[in-house]
Amino acid sequence: MQELATQFLDSGNESLTGFTPQACEGPLFVVGMFRSGTSLLYALLNQHPQIALIYEGDLAHVHSLFWFRRNTRQWLAKWDSWNGALTRHKLDTSKIPDGIFDLKNAVHAVYTEYARQKKGATIWGCKSPTYYDEITRLARTFPNARFVIIWRDLRDICGSIVDAAQESPFFDRRGMLIRAILGYHQLKVQCDSLVKRGGLVHQLNYEDLVQDPGTNMKAICAFLGIPFEPRMTHLKGADHSAIDNYRHHALVKSERIIRSGKNQTALPTALRKKIEGYISLWRKQYGDWPAYPKEVSATIPSAWQRFRDRVNYNLIRIVNHATPIVFSSVPSRLWAEYRKFVDARRFDRLPRRPRTSAN
Repeated sequence: MQELATQFLDSGNESLTGFTPQACEGPLFVVGMFRSGTSLLYALLNQHPQIALIYEGDLAHVHSLFWFRRNTRQWLAKWDSWNGALTRHKLDTSKIPDGIFDLKNAVHAVYTEYARQKKGATIWGCKSPTYYDEITRLARTFPNARFVIIWRDLRDICGSIVDAAQESPFFDRRGMLIRAILGYHQLKVQCDSLVKRGGLVHQLNYEDLVQDPGTNMKAICAFLGIPFEPRMTHLKGADHSAIDNYRHHALVKSERIIRSGKNQTALPTALRKKIEGYISLWRKQYGDWPAYPKEVSATIPSAWQRFRDRVNYNLIRIVNHATPIVFSSVPSRLWAEYRKFVDARRFDRLPRRPRTSAN
């Protein structure tokens, strides 16, 4: 299939006529750090008639749902109470068969059914930054899975998080910036591990995507073994019904691909230097990663600072992965009351200036 896709791309033929892609044996996961362009990439990919990805369904993230034996209707209802994925995507769950008790078959049943109901697509899966530190686990659960990893200048990522925190309770969470900084590297470590093991991985940079969407989307189509569709180069007519209406999603809900140029202005000097220090450290380790910024010269964080950051990051990561376990264990009604309480407190904080410390 890969040879056929390459020949097709080289021919310059952009028509779908007479080309039937091979049915996919595994899911497609689109992953990047938060605010790295995953939503833009999701919208462009779903412009293709053969692709139907779910937007931040995160079913594989709450894999603890399947530690306890639940019938299909029970785990579907429980999952929807996690982030409203079924409601947001208007999925008719009556078509999902009973008797599914494990994560692998659950993901396959729900995501393929969504692809069928949406437009009869053959490529199914999920876009979510939540998986930034879970791709090796996903690859073990889904050996035939394919991954599209998107990178972005870490300074822009953090600047966008600071900006989004002004109205989004999610991005106003304590420790969100250190999670982004060290999580960025964690994604790199897991991505390299997956590539070394022969995993199906395609990587691209947000900056290149917005500069030349045609070339980048053609490369992804070749990776997926499907013909290029010109609609994938713009957002006109894109389906963004599953995306929340927060201000930080305004650009992906427009009809043109626009790169925001204000993100780095939101960064305090100390935070910017810290980010650039980590970039300098990684350039020393990897040579050509990250690709952006093209040039950076900053003092590498001290061993003590890196130790403190690592401890804070690990604590945040423990909480992040423990939360689905607690969610899976407690009654849905109790969880709903807890979420109302937590969200109310977060919304009450939003008028304040967002946190800009990475500690």
